[in-house]
Amino acid sequence: MHKKFYKAVLTFYFATLILFQGMSQELYFPPVTGDNWDTLSPNSLGWCNDKIETLYDFLDSNNSKAFILLKDGKIVLEKYFGDFEQNDNWYWASAGKTITAFMVGMAQQENYLNIHDSTSDYLGEGWTATTPEQEAQITIWHQLTMTTGLDDEVEEGICTLDTCLIYKAEPGTRWAYHNAPYTLLGNVIENATGFTPNFYTHQKLKVPTGMNGAFVDLGYNNVFFSNARSMARFGLLILNNGIWNGNTIMSDTAYFNQMITTSQSINEAYGYLWWLNGKSSYMVPQTQLVFDGFLSPNAPPDMISALGMNGQILNVTPSENMVWIRMGESPDGSLVPYMLNDAIWEYVNDLFCDAVSIPDKKSSESSVKLFPNPVSVSLMIESEMKIEWIKIYNMHGQIIDRIEVMDLNAKLLFEHMIPGLYVVKVYFLNGQNSIRKIVKE
Repeated sequence: MHKKFYKAVLTFYFATLILFQGMSQELYFPPVTGDNWDTLSPNSLGWCNDKIETLYDFLDSNNSKAFILLKDGKIVLEKYFGDFEQNDNWYWASAGKTITAFMVGMAQQENYLNIHDSTSDYLGEGWTATTPEQEAQITIWHQLTMTTGLDDEVEEGICTLDTCLIYKAEPGTRWAYHNAPYTLLGNVIENATGFTPNFYTHQKLKVPTGMNGAFVDLGYNNVFFSNARSMARFGLLILNNGIWNGNTIMSDTAYFNQMITTSQSINEAYGYLWWLNGKSSYMVPQTQLVFDGFLSPNAPPDMISALGMNGQILNVTPSENMVWIRMGESPDGSLVPYMLNDAIWEYVNDLFCDAVSIPDKKSSESSVKLFPNPVSVSLMIESEMKIEWIKIYNMHGQIIDRIEVMDLNAKLLFEHMIPGLYVVKVYFLNGQNSIRKIVKE
């Protein structure tokens, strides 16, 4: 039995292609005009057509309108459902908050504002129903982090009138998903720059990236609409740290990094209007409960997300050099569709045909030892570079475990895993990674 098994392992080892080949490849950027966009074959990633169809069936059954997946900037999957087409526009809902976060950063970069300024500097005194002293303490930073302390439990949480903006807690001491203070960031941008949010976004974001779309006033809300590829373009810009094909759009790297990092200690899974995976806990809208674990357990820990009502989803995953977006409706109508997002990730993780798709690949610049191999009880990992975290895949290419390390050494327990072939991917703090095949006896 063992001889046959190891022979099969060797077959896997030499048989071809590659789940992670190209992970460190330079990003491709589509032209800013026209519909040309280079593609990457799913087969080159070891993805099976029948599993792609299973993913599409799930998306279709959950009222999706568009789905695009980019790898290294190139389109691997692009699917439209029903009568929705490539150039049709759709609303981003709260996923559009991330565009506002980006534009606030642009305004700070151009010295129109500072995020630690009092919001009253740009909206004038009396924009809330709080006392002047309480109001003066609210800053742009509080609006970006959902920590204004204004009451989100008023009858209309989207109402931006001063009479709806009532004091509940000291700014910075309470996290609450409150739309109204966020929406007023548009007024802050306009009063700081002298340009409407649409004009400023057009000049600073849409023109250099080729995005289309616009903010539309819908009652109290200001909602961004665009086609699906524009959402993917924005994700690609974020994946490349605010640089589009060599053109540095956001040079304020400090702001950019703060935007996609835990912004406060109350909700670890929230940056500046971006949702963050891989944190020890998270909060969700309309509750003050704190939940343990990752926001999206099936997604890579470094994923950041723009999430909007009814399943408007933009995921950016640097470790996989991947962006994927989903537009459409959702059966549950949740404000932040994190459960739908996680469900889609289950299907994305299952796209691989089998373990032959996963190579035994080492980063040329890393030095890491994994032993013993085959492993029975525990696998030891020793490295010359600090390890950030580790992912373990089974022979179907599915992620079965993630371990945060933050050390040079690690110990992985295999005692309770079934015999077979596994892939261990080691992520280092410097951005490199190493991938190894491991046999469990």
